[in-house]
Amino acid sequence: MRAVVTVIGKDAVGILAKVSTECANYNANVIEVTQSVIEELFAMIMLVDISKLNIDFAEMADKLSKKGEEEWGLKVIVMHEDIFNCMHHI
Repeated sequence: MRAVVTVIGKDAVGILAKVSTECANYNANVIEVTQSVIEELFAMIMLVDISKLNIDFAEMADKLSKKGEEEWGLKVIVMHEDIFNCMHHI
């Protein structure tokens, strides 16, 4: 099982490290990352393996989203791969 994590916000040092460390805390393994900085805007998409999570997926998604907004000033969205695929299936 996998999930897609998107992160958008003002560029700052350590965003990738903060998000990937938080994923590691929940035993979510980062498989692939793409990121871009356009002027001062940071955008990142991560694909993470969630098959060995140590908490419920919905709880992890909620915690990452809240931490992103409240502590890092970033918009973090975590979406299960199945939902992502259904949204993009024609």
